[in-house]
This record gives sequence, C-alpha cells and structure tokens, in this order.
Amino acid sequence: MKILLLGGGAREHAIAWALEKSERVEALDAAPGNPGIARIAPCHDIDPCDPVAVLDLVERVKADHVVVGPEAPLVAGVADALREKGIPVFGPGMSGARLEGSKAFSKQFMDRHGIPTAPFDIVTNMVEAEKALRSRTAPYVVKADGLAAGKGAFLPETLEEALTICSSLLIEGDLGEAGRVVVIEDFLPGTEITILAVTDGRTVRLLPTSQDHKRAFDGDKGPNTGGMGAYCPVPWADESLLDTIFDTILEPTVRGLAAEKIDFCGVIYAGLMIDREKKCRVLEYNVRLGDPEAQVVLAAFPGDWAEVVEACCAGHLDSVAWGQPVDSAVGIVLASGGYPGKYAKGHQVLGIDQAEAIEGVLVFQAGTSMDPKLGLLTSGGRVMTVVGVASTLALAKAKAYEAVSKIGFADAFYRTDISAKAVQSPWPVRP
Repeated sequence: MKILLLGGGAREHAIAWALEKSERVEALDAAPGNPGIARIAPCHDIDPCDPVAVLDLVERVKADHVVVGPEAPLVAGVADALREKGIPVFGPGMSGARLEGSKAFSKQFMDRHGIPTAPFDIVTNMVEAEKALRSRTAPYVVKADGLAAGKGAFLPETLEEALTICSSLLIEGDLGEAGRVVVIEDFLPGTEITILAVTDGRTVRLLPTSQDHKRAFDGDKGPNTGGMGAYCPVPWADESLLDTIFDTILEPTVRGLAAEKIDFCGVIYAGLMIDREKKCRVLEYNVRLGDPEAQVVLAAFPGDWAEVVEACCAGHLDSVAWGQPVDSAVGIVLASGGYPGKYAKGHQVLGIDQAEAIEGVLVFQAGTSMDPKLGLLTSGGRVMTVVGVASTLALAKAKAYEAVSKIGFADAFYRTDISAKAVQSPWPVRP
C-alpha cells in the first residue's frame, strides 16, 4: 500500500506510527504533517481541505489509498472528490460527515432511527433559545451546531449564563457560522466513555474502549478542552455493556446510514453517557478517531491498522481477524500555559529523546514546529501526547508520567490524574 495521510495533529502522528509499522505499507506520505510525523514520513505543506491540492498530491506521490485523520477535510467533501477519481479513502464522504459536522443533523438522525440520546431542541434565535432553556433545569447543555474545534459545547450552571452563551452564538456570532444554529438538550448524569468502531458500511467492529479527560485541570475542574489525556481499555466496560452498546447504538447507526443511502467507510466515534442503571445514550458522534483517544487506542490495538484501512475501503471488514488488546495505554497531554484560552507560542521543547528512550513510551506531537536554529518549538495549545504502554494500566500510567517528567518547555502544564477514573466504577456496589 502507498498511503497518503491527511492531517497534522497528535492523532495523525499516532496513525502514521500505526501505519508505518505495518508490513503492508510500502510508502507513507503526510499532508501537512508535523515535525513528529516528519520523522516517519515525508510531509507536504498543502491544505488538506482543498480537494484539488489533495488530488494533485495523490498523483505526485502515487498514493493508492488516502487516510483522513481530522474532521474538517471530511466535512469539506475531500473524500467525495477522491472517490470520484477512483481513489479508496478511509473516511466518510460529506453526507456521512454530517454526523459530526452538524449537531442538529446528528440529533435528528438519532431521533429518526431510535438511537438513545438526550431530549433536545434546535433553535435559531433567542426567543426559541429562551423557551427551550426555561423548559429545563440546571445544569444546562448548549451546543453550537457546526464544527468549533472542541469549543462548541457548554455546560452553564445558571439560566442567565446559558442565555448569555446563546446570545454570544446566535447574535454576536462568537463561533461564526458554527453557532448560527444551536442545540439545547437535557443534561445527562452518569459516566462518559468513548466508543470507537470501524465500519465498511455493512460490518462494524469495536476498537478497544477508552475514556477521555476533557477538563483542563485535575479533578475535572476548569474549562472544557479538546482533551487533556485518555486511557485504554476501560476496566469497567464489561462484555455485557459492550454488547448493549453494539446492539442499541452501533448497529442501528450503521443500519440508519444505509437506510438513508449514506455510504460510510471509516470510524464511528460515539461519545456516550452511561447512567447508574447501565443505560447508554449518545452525547455526540464523530466520524474519525478521537484526539487524544486515538493515541492510546492505536497503541493498545493488537491488529494491523493498514489491514483494517484496506479492508474497510474494499468492503470486506468481516474478513479481518479481530483480537482483544493485551496491553494498556495511558496518554497525557502536555499543553501550553493558558490553553484552552490564549497562550504563547515559540517556546523551545526539550527532552523528547530522553522520554522516548523509556521502554514502552511513545510521544505523539501536535502543536509543534521546527526552527532550523532553535530546534523544536511550541506552536499550539495541545503540544503533544505522551503515551505509556504496559501490561497493566498502573504500569502504563507510571511510564507515561516518568516520560512526561523528562520533557520541558516554558509554561507547560498537564493533568496529574489521567486514568484515575479507571478504578471508579460508575455503578453502585450492590450487597
């Protein structure tokens, strides 16, 4: 296989790592990539959301498969343009990408196909927003309809705060077009889990379970972020629970897509809330691997990721052998001070080589850039994900935090409690 990988974050670095180690892969290129990916594959500075530029690059590097990492190219229809030219793509077309690209569409899709989710209202003005909010009690859930780089979901504690958020989206346009339509839904108590699955449009297969840590600070305090770390697998996600998720969420999702004649090849990400009675409801869909979930899931995945990509694109995922993970993985995000708000860039990054020298440690770069004189510099909010892989979660966590201690840059911060939730069963112990 000669693969072109689109994207340039830590997720794409993890995908590049997973693909490069496969004997099936003859050549791997990335666009735009990052300094970490550049150590694995040639990187090409093009806009991955520009179908013309992507098609031109496919021709230049003679790629026979394209793997799309982030959501933006999928929502922009890059996969459609590639498939029109006969190029196999791991990632859905624009119609399937609406599951992530439009919160309103995804909620209506779930409603049409009986997929459990929170009751909701879709609003386009303040009169509708106030009516929807006053019919609920705190805490409130307000979501921008469109893509907002992880910054479009809000959990205000008061009605006044919720109305202010709606006004900032609907009237002031704080998130631009992404916030012109707003979804207001019931708050769901419980424990969150990320379920990642791959599908060729007919067969659907579960990847190892994972749990993300969204809040910026320890103890789930502070603002929501794109994710400050994750671990895999989730010990309390037993076979019975996974069977329920498969039967009530994943299979109905794939059937619903087929019923609506939406071809879907790639990843279905279901962010779920599970209550004390083990009832599962969908908080959101994504149509690609999560970040930072991909970094731990791919590290623990026992199979050949290139084989999965090839089988999904060819429509025979059912022929791929599927094992259970034998390793655990814990990923810690090193972030720039101030993230997810304003932060400085251009700080020198030191210690990655020392961290990677620890057996079982992987460092996946995201917000980094390379300066010919100064070396590796910070260029984003989430700078990298440091992953420890071991036979148990406790050992994986120890490796990850040992590696984090080797890496430094000005104003760096990270959570110290990643994977602590693993030992906290979301269900009461019954006598």
